[in-house]
Amino acid sequence: MNTYAQPAAYQSLPGGPLDADRSFYDRLAAAGRTLTQEFEIPVRSGQAWEVPAGSVVRISSVEGPQVGDLNMWSRHNPRERFWASRTRQLQRASMTTYDRFWSTLPYLRPMATVIADSLAEHPDAEVIHDLLGTRCDPYVNRMLAGYDFDHHCHSNLTRAVQPYGLTEFDVHDVLNVFQFAGLNENREYFMDSCPARPASAGHPADHFEFFAEIDLLCALSTCPGGDLSVHMWGPEAASTEEQLEHCHPLRVEVFTLEEEVLQGWESPATAAYQGKDGRNGLRPVPHAHASP
Repeated sequence: MNTYAQPAAYQSLPGGPLDADRSFYDRLAAAGRTLTQEFEIPVRSGQAWEVPAGSVVRISSVEGPQVGDLNMWSRHNPRERFWASRTRQLQRASMTTYDRFWSTLPYLRPMATVIADSLAEHPDAEVIHDLLGTRCDPYVNRMLAGYDFDHHCHSNLTRAVQPYGLTEFDVHDVLNVFQFAGLNENREYFMDSCPARPASAGHPADHFEFFAEIDLLCALSTCPGGDLSVHMWGPEAASTEEQLEHCHPLRVEVFTLEEEVLQGWESPATAAYQGKDGRNGLRPVPHAHASP
């Protein structure tokens, strides 16, 4: 498989929107913090929660390795939501420290910034916290396996956001937290065993942290494939019971930061583009044969 040396297509000038202030985010990661929310998401389940701007969210491994599928919306406008494909272009195919979650058009701003990743130095870090794939869903499962299963990440996320007035149509492409995935030598998408580990003697729980740049609604599903060490589809697929043996909960914690560390920080504004006929105008041009 070729390794390409071409530079990234999307670049900004030093200090621009793609050049995160690493010293600032390092200070956030090291600053004193106060726990305001804490919960565990059981196996094959999902939960949504609100995150005020300026807070830190930590997702961590509990009991054993587990993949989590993460969605993110503006708390006050769910039409603004995490845009996985643009984030792949602006950042990379998997996320780590200093990468940003970018929102959909016409808003296009950082919704959150990764400030800590315990797997950043893992030998396979470049294919962990995957953005190439998306959530598993019951529609593909029915197509590939021939039976219905109602606890895929799409299903879990749908149930999780319903109390907030959202529906299946609001669930979108995810960040696969702790997922080891990429493209094989045939350029086919693969998934492999999750490397995240729970706390043990001399080793804190693996974790992934992000700083909320705006008020957020987040939702996370504990993938029914668990650590993805067994196949979910195809001739070597494990049974539902066998897959369940590889499933574990995930812990979510939300923290507020000391006020002084946030001095000078402001939530990013939405995209500055105004459009031809006003903000986001781009009014449709009448068909040449349309009546006046």
